[in-house]
Amino acid sequence: MAIPLQQHIMYGPVRSRRLGRSLGINVLPVGIKVCNMNCAYCQYGWTRGQRLSGARMKPWPSPAQVSAAVAARLRLAARDDESLDRLTVAGHGEPTLHPEFEEIVDRLVEVRDRLAPDLRLSVLSNSTTAAWPSVRRALGKFDERYMKLDAGDPITYAHINGLGNSIVTIVDALRDLPQVVVQAMFVSDGKGRVDNTTEGAINEWLGAIDAIQPSRVQVYTIDRPPALQDLRAVPMRRLREIAERVRVREIPADVFTSTPDARKRRASLP
Repeated sequence: MAIPLQQHIMYGPVRSRRLGRSLGINVLPVGIKVCNMNCAYCQYGWTRGQRLSGARMKPWPSPAQVSAAVAARLRLAARDDESLDRLTVAGHGEPTLHPEFEEIVDRLVEVRDRLAPDLRLSVLSNSTTAAWPSVRRALGKFDERYMKLDAGDPITYAHINGLGNSIVTIVDALRDLPQVVVQAMFVSDGKGRVDNTTEGAINEWLGAIDAIQPSRVQVYTIDRPPALQDLRAVPMRRLREIAERVRVREIPADVFTSTPDARKRRASLP
């Protein structure tokens, strides 16, 4: 069963396997999944036709509303001496689709610098909009850019992530962004149709990694119920094998597992 959609701009802090104690920022319309992808592993379930037109059903939060909500939450955290690692723009869909995303980021930087200057500002994106000029400018203002790339060939990409931008467009856009952390979710459905762990799929993905030259790669598998119920988590051994093939390229790689005894443990490769 998919987890509920966010009902507010601010949520958390989330105890993230990859980001520590992360205070989430949802810039998407409340109660509507807005995304231009349809990932088989999405914890919010299938997009089901709400890719862009569904956003018209409810208003987007304005930049002023977002900055006010973040400021109020940071003041509360300061009052309670709350420990936080990051402010993360994510939410229940693709945040960069917000029509005023660049202005939102400008306001977030100002609020963070004023109220919590030591807190890192991060974004989680599916990478499909990284070539848009306004989105590129906004992405450059974050301290950390966590950009999704689960496949390096169009067939695997379509099976894992649904239809979207071409792999070539995404790789070209990520290659030109500064200090990109590539996040890759590895899954299989047991039938061989939705599987990005085969040798062929891994080789294509590594070719994309070679082209992008990210500052870091994060390799992980499902930890929450996915949209496609037949999906399986990938064993830690296979995740390590994939990460080691990144490491030989002199790119740091982190491995995250979904197994109960290691869910909160990160296995890092230097």
